Amino acid sequence: MQRWSFLLNKLKWAVISILFVIVLNFFLFRILPGDPVRAGIRDPRLTAAAQEALRVKYGLDKPVINCFETLNPLRTGPCLINPLETQFFIYAGNLLKGELGISYHTNRPVASMLATYLWNTVLLIGFAEIFSIVLGITAGLVAAWKSRTAVDFGTLIFSLVAWSLPTFWLGIVLLFAGSTWLGLPVGGKFTIGQFYAGGGEKFLDLLRHLILPTITLTVVVMGEYMMIMRSTVLEVLSEDYILTAKAKGLSTFQILKDHALRNAMLPMVTIIALNLGFTVAGAIQIETVFSWPGLGLAIFEAVGRRDYPMLQGAFLLIAVSVIFANLIADLLYSYLDPRVQVG
Repeated sequence: MQRWSFLLNKLKWAVISILFVIVLNFFLFRILPGDPVRAGIRDPRLTAAAQEALRVKYGLDKPVINCFETLNPLRTGPCLINPLETQFFIYAGNLLKGELGISYHTNRPVASMLATYLWNTVLLIGFAEIFSIVLGITAGLVAAWKSRTAVDFGTLIFSLVAWSLPTFWLGIVLLFAGSTWLGLPVGGKFTIGQFYAGGGEKFLDLLRHLILPTITLTVVVMGEYMMIMRSTVLEVLSEDYILTAKAKGLSTFQILKDHALRNAMLPMVTIIALNLGFTVAGAIQIETVFSWPGLGLAIFEAVGRRDYPMLQGAFLLIAVSVIFANLIADLLYSYLDPRVQVG
């Protein structure tokens, strides 16, 4: 009963957070200065009639949320507009149907475009997170066990350097080195104009394009995991139950696996889950450097084109992913440490 109560409470706050984000996301792009039609479609040949037609097409001719709010500030007559026909309620209704609007630039549904971009981003982040988690946790665990040795100092220096490196700078360096000395692709998802004899050859070409951006993201994220894991394991190894385990004659592997690792994973779970959400937004620099067709590159291009529906949909997707990652972290934390449910 207590576990279900804990779960429902977390779900309640996650839903409240998402509702708040939806409202904030809607008004954030409405308070920006300028006309969204002229900013999104920058064509000097666009006549006033064509601009008005586009406003009607995208629903920008309707009030934002107040039925008295029209293009005429002197209007004081009775409200003849159904509140459900205002921009906010139309936007909320479309969200319930899974619609995020129409892109100003491509005139395509934002939801379908973001689905493709998101899959590419998840593909990149998935490989990078797996490598960074395995390598970061392993290196941090070994560094803590070999504390104050050359292994520890080397791991500490590497993690500090990797964590502090600018992502775009590391990406540019690896892009130059990988393309010059290793002959790896400089960008994109597949080789342009390449004919594939089968699915396996196409998959190998995809992996070649993934190597450089994956290494870049892995190095940056791994440095953080190594630092946190090392400091957490050092704290755990100073506990009395570790001394008791040594006195029992347990091997080093058993002590690290059965006693140190599980307790040290508590803060790591939180960091990893939060990174899964924030890395989606942080991949903008990497995807821009390597021209990887993911969510980050889509946001970068949408900013330059003033494509507000695309930006609005992308920001909502990122915010929901961060909230969902927080929820997963809370649930995993309560599983690893049941005392969290009592608190």
